[in-house]
Amino acid sequence: MKLGISKDGRRIVDSDGKPWFYLGDTAWEMFNRLTVQEARHFLGVRARQGFTAIQAVLLAEFDGLKVGNARGEVPLVDLDPCKPNEKYFADCDAMVEETARLGMWSAILPTWGDKWNGQWGTGPLVFTPENAFVYGAYVGRRYRDFPVIWVLGGDRPVSTGGQLEIVRQMARGIRSASPDQLMTFHPAGGSSSAQAVHGEDWLDFNMLQTGHTGRDNPVGCMIELDLAREPHRPVLDGEPNYEDHPVMGAGWKGTGEWFDALDCRKQAWRAVLAGACGHTYGCHDVWQMWEPKRPVVNEVRTPWREAIELPGANQMGHVRRFCEGLAWEKLVGDESLFAEGRGGTPAEEGRAARASDGSYAALYVPTGRKLRVERKRLRAGLKAEWFDPRTAARREAAEVEGMFETPTAEDWVLWFRE
Repeated sequence: MKLGISKDGRRIVDSDGKPWFYLGDTAWEMFNRLTVQEARHFLGVRARQGFTAIQAVLLAEFDGLKVGNARGEVPLVDLDPCKPNEKYFADCDAMVEETARLGMWSAILPTWGDKWNGQWGTGPLVFTPENAFVYGAYVGRRYRDFPVIWVLGGDRPVSTGGQLEIVRQMARGIRSASPDQLMTFHPAGGSSSAQAVHGEDWLDFNMLQTGHTGRDNPVGCMIELDLAREPHRPVLDGEPNYEDHPVMGAGWKGTGEWFDALDCRKQAWRAVLAGACGHTYGCHDVWQMWEPKRPVVNEVRTPWREAIELPGANQMGHVRRFCEGLAWEKLVGDESLFAEGRGGTPAEEGRAARASDGSYAALYVPTGRKLRVERKRLRAGLKAEWFDPRTAARREAAEVEGMFETPTAEDWVLWFRE
């Protein structure tokens, strides 16, 4: 199967032109820290949970050029991007093959951003425009026959013309070897790829990072902003609040609170109902594949083998299947559906969307409340149901004096369908 972009520039589509839901997981350190056997276990769980894309980094963060993988192999000989180590990449091959065998796509970052932008991080800086092209062509050739999406960047802004040229040449190197695989850019926290590279000819879709500082970051507004840009490109949040991550405050200091499954659900539903082409889930323990023998990064507390079954991970598949059960290509965000009950604070903010032809609508609220729905743009006679984002269970939604009341004080989706 090949992936492409829909004619209206809003969706990723498969070979038949059907919308394809990007449900990603941030397994950033998988190539560098897991054995092939461990990766097979991790990938098997994520496939069962309904994920469609695994985001992982070939040249990893945290001194990934000097600290070897699970077999002690470093990715580059003499820190030279033109001299890849075959033994290291052979293990990466096995993980990419297993991802494909399980029906998922590998969303591969050729490198983390500290290898081309030294603003922070371990580095070292090893890329120039010239060797970035060579390295891009190498990884492009190596993985051109696999279901791969390329993710440039790596948690860094593009701050100078020289940095942009490195990113551009790496992208062009990949394109020279693999012209048909989709490509995006993973930006720094609180920003979008569109701010730096929206006009680049290699960019197929945009990626946000709403990040880990504070709850209820404005993902819906960021999605809407990027969808309005020209040329039109699909967009998704590639790094939102991570489950089991400390809630970070000013100066990147922990607040003593932790993101949980509700935080993950809220941002996912807000994003897709704003028009995102999918969503990425993350778990703080899993992205770094933490286990007690490893250094602690930002108060990590749960071994990855346990963390892969946290509730948020199992609930992300409900978002995907809900969208796939609709004529998803017709979905447009429409906050006017909330006549009453959208919520007045970021924590309370609901999101709503409908079909362009009025054949369905969905309104998500993160806390229990009463809703009044404006139905002027919906077909008459639609059936109202409550959809439980924790379990995917459905129940009839009764309208009493023009109001719908959530079954419990938790988050719910009010769904109108034929």
